[in-house]
Amino acid sequence: MVYVVIIFLWTAILLYILLGGADYGAGIIELFTSKGNRHRTRKNMYEAIGPVWEANHMWLIIVIVILFVGFPKIYTTVSIYLHIPLVCMLMGIIARGTAFVFRNYDAVKDDMQRVYTRIFIVSSVLTPFFLGIIAASAVSSQIDLRAQDFVSAYIYSWLSWFSIAVGIFTVTICAYLAAVFIIGQAEDEADRKLFTRKARYLIFIVMGAGALVFLAAHFEHIPLLHWIFSDVPGTIAIILATISLVIMFYYLNRNAPVLLRLLAGFQVAMILFAATYSHFPDIILLKGGQNLSLLTHQGEFKTIQALGYALLIGSIFILPALGYLIYSFQKKGSATAEH
Repeated sequence: MVYVVIIFLWTAILLYILLGGADYGAGIIELFTSKGNRHRTRKNMYEAIGPVWEANHMWLIIVIVILFVGFPKIYTTVSIYLHIPLVCMLMGIIARGTAFVFRNYDAVKDDMQRVYTRIFIVSSVLTPFFLGIIAASAVSSQIDLRAQDFVSAYIYSWLSWFSIAVGIFTVTICAYLAAVFIIGQAEDEADRKLFTRKARYLIFIVMGAGALVFLAAHFEHIPLLHWIFSDVPGTIAIILATISLVIMFYYLNRNAPVLLRLLAGFQVAMILFAATYSHFPDIILLKGGQNLSLLTHQGEFKTIQALGYALLIGSIFILPALGYLIYSFQKKGSATAEH
């Protein structure tokens, strides 16, 4: 049953990166959009992200619950030694959601709308940035359980060039996902061409940010290349991601929005798989060579069993409801377009 729980954990992380990432990317793209195009871009982005807006953080909650219930030692280690980036990320989530609501539904339209917009955009960048920092810190052997002072325990546990590079890479991935998602939402041909160009530029930006991650890993003696290319499955995942990227370039100008979204999701899934496969089941690599494993540091057998059954039964209710939510929003969007 522990493998069922691990599959749900990995899937929830992937879905949060894909759906939540595209959501954050909407604000990131708005930051780099001219004032003349900002209104149209915003309209198309929110129609594309709208179906999953309310459900995005459900996946993050599932990740937290799984770690808290099924892997308490792992949860405790992360929440203690990475509490600073965790708090920054949570503050970004709260600030972003609050700013979005007030910006769009405030009864009084005044200069505060600009403030809400700035908060929304800044938090859209900072939230995935700290998410990337947390992920990088967990696997870069920065957490020192034997640290004796505050800086060593709670600052150097996450502050490094590698973590910053992964944070930047995560931000670019979010912007890329949003750009791909928005292409199919644009009804005007000029808008579609504009978003296609953005997606094409962001592909190269993501590649540059990825190169920066490998450079930082080399500089800090993190065997990232070995992790990804030392095993056949990881190498195959990167090859498949590269092939799908070539296919995406071919279909970017051919009005195939569903295929583009599937390709983008597949690429992120392959990157996540390649980055986690080689050191599985270790999920946190600690300073000094110690690791925290999803198999060794799991909870009690009965707890894992109950958690596995709860996830399986819960998915029966959650997944159809999520599918109906997306269907309802798409139907609403189609009806609005017809009128």
